[in-house]
Amino acid sequence: VAYNRYKFLGNEFLTWLWFIIENDQSSFRQHDPDLVSLTVGNRLVLENTLNNAKETVTIKGDNASLEEGLVALTKGAVVTEIHLSYKTGSQNWEFSLKGESLNISNLKLPETGPVETPDDLEGVVLEKVYLIEKVISLVNHLFSHYIHLRVSNTWQNQTVSRIRKWATSN
Repeated sequence: VAYNRYKFLGNEFLTWLWFIIENDQSSFRQHDPDLVSLTVGNRLVLENTLNNAKETVTIKGDNASLEEGLVALTKGAVVTEIHLSYKTGSQNWEFSLKGESLNISNLKLPETGPVETPDDLEGVVLEKVYLIEKVISLVNHLFSHYIHLRVSNTWQNQTVSRIRKWATSN
């Protein structure tokens, strides 16, 4: 029951994240100074629930236009799943986030060094753990930032209107 009661926070978070990705990339650098970019990948799912009817909009493809998603936002939809591309230096991660649980799925890590000897195996495993932790840390920092913003007066006084203006201006 509590799970369903608060899943709106995850969906709002993903909606806010899409807005921030499109409008304020510099704010991410305070959470990760090595960040080169964080972009919407090849999948975005939005959901609108009106009068017990659920409408789902799925946008897929490497060069898909997100305009349909913006139209869905103006009708009251929220992002329920987003695929992200995260780059730092020469490393690139790709992963999906689900709003209802903030589960990370379809995680594609940067390449690790080759395993040439049995001794190399431990190093590669530790490197993969570090690379996974980097994504988890990013999501945790972004969600923490969102929650602090969400409970502040700034959310209602500025952020919501900025998101609405962005959605309708495209």
